Amino acid sequence: MSAALEITGFLLSLCGWLIVEATLPNSYWKISTIHGNVITTSRLFENLWKSCAEDSTGVSNCRKFDSMLALPAYIQACRALMIISIVLGLLATVLSLFGLKCTQVGMNNENTKVKISVTGGVIFILAGLSSMVAVSWYAARITAQFFDPLYGGTKYELGDALYLGWAGSILSVLGGIFLTCSWSFSYIGSYYPPSPVLIFHICCLVTLI
Repeated sequence: MSAALEITGFLLSLCGWLIVEATLPNSYWKISTIHGNVITTSRLFENLWKSCAEDSTGVSNCRKFDSMLALPAYIQACRALMIISIVLGLLATVLSLFGLKCTQVGMNNENTKVKISVTGGVIFILAGLSSMVAVSWYAARITAQFFDPLYGGTKYELGDALYLGWAGSILSVLGGIFLTCSWSFSYIGSYYPPSPVLIFHICCLVTLI
């Protein structure tokens, strides 16, 4: 039971991390269509790094944001959170590989592997929360501008990248919870009482659901 839960948690977290990695360079964080005749109709889209325009023939031109300091604060924060999420995910992947029961990498001491696996799971949760905050914050700004009658700029809608980001974040958090709880389940019915981490992460799981 615990080994299966551990492997499931690791695979979920790994998939979530890979999806978050694919989200960051995705061009379609927000998208808007400017209607006109066949020639002038175009599609505008942006991500954290550049702004693009695509005409009716499918030709697109992109312009990178020139100055980081000139960008709105929320875009700078979203960049930082996404990069932190990816770095944490990489660290958690390496730690989890060392801590898995089914691997013989690094050490064979079970107590040490428990600590490493739980640490990897917690870092996966932090990585998922970081990307979740970034994607949700960006989406909230798009929604606020779209429904603001006084906003005079181009109004955008949610792009595909945001849905990828949400999916990757949820997988990473769920996988991290499974990974940290797997060792607690292995102690049920034995001399060792269930770890308090189990209760905490079950509460987190219920909250997410």
